[in-house]
Amino acid sequence: MSEHLRKIGARSATALVIANMIGTGVFTSLGFQLADTRNTVSILLLWVLGGLIALAGAFSYAELGAYYKRSGGEYHYLSELVHPLVGYLSGWVSLTVGFAAPIALAAMAMSAYLAESLPVSSTWTATVVILLVTLIHSVNIRRSSRFQVVTTALKVILIFGFIVLGFFLSPSIPNALDWSPGWRSEIVLPAYAVSLVYVTYAYSGWNAASYIVDEIRDPVRNLPRALILGTVVVTFLYVLLQWVFLRHAGLSALMGKVEVGQVVARQLFGREGGQWISLAIALFLVSSISAMVWVGPRVSLVMAEDHRFWRFLQYRNGQGIPVRAVWFQSALSILLVWTGTFEEVLLYCGFILQLFALFTVGGTFLLRRKKVDLPYRNPTHPWLPILFIAVSIWILSFLILERPTESLFGLINLAVGWITYRLSKTRWI
Repeated sequence: MSEHLRKIGARSATALVIANMIGTGVFTSLGFQLADTRNTVSILLLWVLGGLIALAGAFSYAELGAYYKRSGGEYHYLSELVHPLVGYLSGWVSLTVGFAAPIALAAMAMSAYLAESLPVSSTWTATVVILLVTLIHSVNIRRSSRFQVVTTALKVILIFGFIVLGFFLSPSIPNALDWSPGWRSEIVLPAYAVSLVYVTYAYSGWNAASYIVDEIRDPVRNLPRALILGTVVVTFLYVLLQWVFLRHAGLSALMGKVEVGQVVARQLFGREGGQWISLAIALFLVSSISAMVWVGPRVSLVMAEDHRFWRFLQYRNGQGIPVRAVWFQSALSILLVWTGTFEEVLLYCGFILQLFALFTVGGTFLLRRKKVDLPYRNPTHPWLPILFIAVSIWILSFLILERPTESLFGLINLAVGWITYRLSKTRWI
């Protein structure tokens, strides 16, 4: 296969970003947020702020990716900017939870939406879906690209249609909308920072294209376009979708529920219509799983090229696909499906991913200090990167205080990563 056919353009890269972002979080986070945050202004502000944070990150990663033209995302950037150990730990996080956990979460959410339609264990449903998507991405990049573009287009059409109908149809029951001034007191509570963790998880994936820079044609031009356009589109859809959810379901019906979209769909279209919408939501979660199955192994591949401990993941098939890395990641995802609850996996994953995104965005300041010739310069520097860093510190601080167990698991994960780093430096491996 020619080198040209092994690379993707701006359209596929943007679809990859959108598919990575639109997934489990947007259809599950609201139920957890409503446990402590009830005001509609507070809720919508969470999603606007989450979009602004993601956009700040997208601009920063575009600058880094256009300069360091190698796949791997944070792993490569932090290895070059800070220290190989810091880069390795971020790669370790990507390898163990950064993609494996969101794949597991998306598959778990999908199985929850299909629970009433399939007389099969939800755990088995999630497992089979992961295996089938992994098989598709084990062939060649053209098939991966086509599958991603089609499933992402269907996903966006469904969400946009859901939003239009949500605003066109009148609510049939008392809803969860609350426009009172109480939002001023809610946004300063520690619980609001924890709610923002759910939102930032829902927006995670804005950096997806930076992990496959080697597979993008003209990355200086196409990488920033994919990261920024994808993030803007998703932010617009997310804010409107949460508004629709609050408009068509009561507080008690939404609170603590994973399948928020299913609850609202039943209010909008009745029980039978709601089942069809739930089926559609479940199917488009395949797009999210697909995007992460595609992107994640590219980090593992770069680590395998640099560290002997992971060299067994370096193998590519005749089409250039890192097959071992693809299946290794899927095995970790399936392990999480069978061993963790949805909320535990989400918070543990959210803490550790936010930590390294903070380090990476901070790395743009180190890059600027080198006074290098940047092929793409972040037009929002330093203001949006400062916002990203400040909000990240705020989230991490409150998460440590409010959810110490999940935070501790994240730090233990880093300790294990450090051990594997030392092992990779020994001669006997």
